[in-house]
Amino acid sequence: MTLDRREFLRTAVAAAAVGTPAARALATRDAGSWGAQAARPRPSPSQLAWQRDELAMFIHFGMNTFTDREWGDGTESPRLFDPSALDARQWARTARAAGFKAMILTAKHHDGFCLWPTATTPHSVGSSPWRGGQGDLVREFVDACRAEGLKPGLYLSPWDRNHPAYGDSARYLDIYEAQLTELLTRYGAIHEVWFDGANGEGPNGKRQVYDWPRMWGAVRRMQPEAVMFSDAGPDVRWIGNERGAAGTTNWSTVDPRIVTAPGVEGAEVMRSLQDGDRDGTVWRPGETDVSIRPGWFHHAAEDARVRSVDDLVSLYFSSVGRNSKLLLNVPPTRTGLLHDADVASLLGMRARLDALFARDLGAGGSAAWRSTGAHAAELVLELPVAAEVGIVDLREDITAGQRVARYRLDASDGGAWRTIARGTTIGARRLERVTRRQVRRLRLTVEDAVERPEFVHLSCFAGT
Repeated sequence: MTLDRREFLRTAVAAAAVGTPAARALATRDAGSWGAQAARPRPSPSQLAWQRDELAMFIHFGMNTFTDREWGDGTESPRLFDPSALDARQWARTARAAGFKAMILTAKHHDGFCLWPTATTPHSVGSSPWRGGQGDLVREFVDACRAEGLKPGLYLSPWDRNHPAYGDSARYLDIYEAQLTELLTRYGAIHEVWFDGANGEGPNGKRQVYDWPRMWGAVRRMQPEAVMFSDAGPDVRWIGNERGAAGTTNWSTVDPRIVTAPGVEGAEVMRSLQDGDRDGTVWRPGETDVSIRPGWFHHAAEDARVRSVDDLVSLYFSSVGRNSKLLLNVPPTRTGLLHDADVASLLGMRARLDALFARDLGAGGSAAWRSTGAHAAELVLELPVAAEVGIVDLREDITAGQRVARYRLDASDGGAWRTIARGTTIGARRLERVTRRQVRRLRLTVEDAVERPEFVHLSCFAGT
């Protein structure tokens, strides 16, 4: 029996997580050499499902909600946490109505306050007045997700400004893994586990050293179908900014030697996060995270600064429309409900997107695909009737990997061809907003590809 590349790399990560330093080095070396010899990377079933969801909602809620801060310092009293009307079903109903397929909750932010009753610290909902000290917000969150048909995800900050073990690396790593274990064994299937590289000074002044292979290995053991997000994946990477913009070139493949751990810095790191790598040896698509408000937690002073419908639609085009997934943060208020202004913008976004993509003007037309070289191809779409086109939607079948490296779009109203757009990568989805014009035929020319191009699906819409 042979071991496929994906399974080999998972085994290598697990070995690195539990072995000696020598074993870890061997696992890393073998994984790298395997990748160099294998065919181009393709997504795992979990990665594929993750990207096809397109939209996920981030829920930043916790102690900062009640102190009106973005980063707490860990000295806050648990008595402050007391949402008066918390309803996680309202969050989930809103997300579903707006077309989101998943939600991620900040189970613990940098202040160390845990939204579930944990044996690792008294700094949790168990010491708060909410639900008489018997509440479990993680439970209410995952139950609400499942009731509304959404996939639940959890964020556990590695930085903990409250726990006395932080800065005592070995001791704190045991605490952190114990918290992961509680979250990943008590609540059923978790769709996405969200990490970042946040790393500040502990109360004793020592710098905490993280063991990411150990933590990734723990997640694999407890939730093998979950995707893990961080700068360095291992399944999903940060897109490199919080503006809501994936790179105009965005490969789902990366070179794992460039971004080796969450929190590493440098120009080449940022380039790789933003653009990926044409010749990357692992599949690690980008996730674009951005907030609907200026801050990540709710602040009443920002209630008039919620992103407009137009802005949210633009974010969709610059994330989902550039081969990424959009993770949009929508923070509940101190009552424990999403604010009316946020809800209105979300539902407005959904209505606008539904209208934009309601009618494929090319449906019922004829499409002719032909190879024009080892790394080139051409697709001509004849519309059933001439129509005004303002949006072109391109999609590769990424089950076969990502191949297109440069393309050109031409349009004809029945006469000469005119170039209306040029681009580089396509991937799962590429949305081109073009100057609206009368079109009878569209032509996609793949000018360069990393392998012989496969058929690219082309749709077109009127736009606005």
